[in-house]
Amino acid sequence: MTEQPSEPKAALVSACLLGRECTYKATHNGDQALARELAAEGLAAVPFCPEEHGGLATPRPPADLTAAATDVLDGKGQVRTHSGEDVTLAFARGAAGALEVCQRLGLKRAFLKERSPSCGCATTHVGGEVVEGPGLTAALLRRHGVTCTGVEGRRE
Repeated sequence: MTEQPSEPKAALVSACLLGRECTYKATHNGDQALARELAAEGLAAVPFCPEEHGGLATPRPPADLTAAATDVLDGKGQVRTHSGEDVTLAFARGAAGALEVCQRLGLKRAFLKERSPSCGCATTHVGGEVVEGPGLTAALLRRHGVTCTGVEGRRE
């Protein structure tokens, strides 16, 4: 009898949701409810901040997508700070790093900070507005079969 591989017992998690002060403002979005949910499912958290991984400093200027994340991934848009600096490459490196971690560890799930231009799953920032759609990292992970769940953060 051949033994079936078990599901990974870990998930990629936005580091800020785990209490790491890595948001653009150098704060965190620690989420106690998420910690309980992960524990209840027996999932270990693999913390990851795409923006820091991509080489951006903390704190850093806020940034928005100029188009839908899928378009940015396809070279049809950018990520720009509010002062106009193009940070697309750093965001793309961060998204690629998140995908590499998921592939290397066999992770099929990610819990990501909602509304982030990197991690947003249902909503993100495009052109100064909060709009429906994923951020760059969530879009790339989904393209490669990782299930992404958005978490607002700061729940007790």
